[in-house]
Amino acid sequence: MSIQFKALPTEAVRALQRGGPDAYGLTPELRISDGDGVPCRHCMKNVGAGDGYLIVAYRPFPQLQPYAETGPIFLHAEECERAADGDALPEMLASSDYIVRGYGEDDRIVYGSGAVTPTDDIPARATTLLERDDIAYIHVRSARNNCYQCRIERA
Repeated sequence: MSIQFKALPTEAVRALQRGGPDAYGLTPELRISDGDGVPCRHCMKNVGAGDGYLIVAYRPFPQLQPYAETGPIFLHAEECERAADGDALPEMLASSDYIVRGYGEDDRIVYGSGAVTPTDDIPARATTLLERDDIAYIHVRSARNNCYQCRIERA
């Protein structure tokens, strides 16, 4: 089985970059990167030192429901190119480990599927999880702060 790491959709990102409201109805906050630990969820690269970035509340689920976690993410303040879907680990995944967790077709957590996973092991863990019929997709989230990083789907 092949997997695909998926960045945020360009249409949603452009709306935020143009000052549109985030998941809480707030205007994105503009900051300047020091070059350390500011991963853009659209191009899936780190925001360089001195470059502007946005902090926004993001909910990677289509509807409100009890499992629809909302939290902070970073985006380049200026337009950037969306990362292509692919099976290679995104450049922005620079921490030693991440939470890798499966979700069902109903967008609910599949209990027992989540684990803190060493970064280099994420593709193998995702492949194993996506072999299960009850898992429709996977989230990669920060192991320290639970922030959404990206989605993984079957290719």
